[in-house]
Amino acid sequence: MRTIVLSDLHLGAGPAWDLLRRADMRERLFERLAGADRVVLLGDVLELRDRPLREALELSSAFFQELGEAMAGRSVTLMPGNHDHHLLQPWIERRRLDGAAEPMALEQRFEPTEGAARVIAERIRDAEVELVYPGIRLRDDIYATHGHYLDRHLTVPTFERLGVAAIERALGGDPSGEDPLDPASEDAAAIPDEYERAQAPVYALLFSLAQAGGWRNESGNPSARIWAALSSGETRAAKLRGWLLGSVALPGAIGVANRLGLGPVRSDLSAAAISAASLAAIGEAVRRLGIEGEHLIFGHTHRRGPLPGEDGWTIGDGMRVYNTGSWVHSPGLLGETAAESPYWPGTIAIVEDEGAPRLEEVLGDLSREELAGDK
Repeated sequence: MRTIVLSDLHLGAGPAWDLLRRADMRERLFERLAGADRVVLLGDVLELRDRPLREALELSSAFFQELGEAMAGRSVTLMPGNHDHHLLQPWIERRRLDGAAEPMALEQRFEPTEGAARVIAERIRDAEVELVYPGIRLRDDIYATHGHYLDRHLTVPTFERLGVAAIERALGGDPSGEDPLDPASEDAAAIPDEYERAQAPVYALLFSLAQAGGWRNESGNPSARIWAALSSGETRAAKLRGWLLGSVALPGAIGVANRLGLGPVRSDLSAAAISAASLAAIGEAVRRLGIEGEHLIFGHTHRRGPLPGEDGWTIGDGMRVYNTGSWVHSPGLLGETAAESPYWPGTIAIVEDEGAPRLEEVLGDLSREELAGDK
């Protein structure tokens, strides 16, 4: 069985940074799906923070319809991430109404019969569609998840990191009490729910702002945008604008955030520091969730890897880690070629019946100008 995994499509992102809105990019991807038995869309498939839901679904319609045709008679798994967490809303409401629902499992499966997920499934009608959250076991030794739970442990001061910390502080009660994310706690089975308890309110707020209109994040992936600004020759004011829209916090505010108990966060925003912090954070989330296996596939950070020659992409007791990057065009982060940029878009992970997952560049032969298209 061959499974192809891709993440962070951000369909509906403005201003058209989502490459798979383009027919030429979809054609390249769907050629690679010809031999796949299953496709896993590993989170942030839709961008639901830039515009109202109806608009995002309209802009993504061609992709889902063509995906259904490309995967006719086979399987498509849709996993919500933090930017399209709203796809879970019908299931979340049913759990609340049930009251005594079982704790969230590490692989919660359900049919896309309601809300926006139903609309997507109807467009992928030629394939079998299933929703899975917060992760999926692709093989006994391979687990895949979007990876947004890492934000709870991240030392890079993104808006989501600080927002999650603020919610956690508000809801956590006595800080000297038992850590609700401690895998040794009596209620360890509920650890996925504890992540949701602190993080879902942040996602709901940002989704609601987009539905209210007048809220547009026109600069692509916020954390990546600020890293690009900090690495360039822009003025200090230009570098730091808009951090409340989801970017990295002002360096001067980092000490304040730590004093308020919203950390620990650090001021080193170099590319190496951000990569190291992300790997450490996903490792901590994996440990607390009790995820076992030899390999972990995640997305979320838009930083594909490991690239050839990169060492250190292991967590815990030697679990190998792979990141599928994104399908978002972020020109401020790109080198001249794919080989020079860990943020070059268009990576997929291929999982066979045996062997380690392998990363493959679908757009690696393109130039910067070809990625930009008509922009």
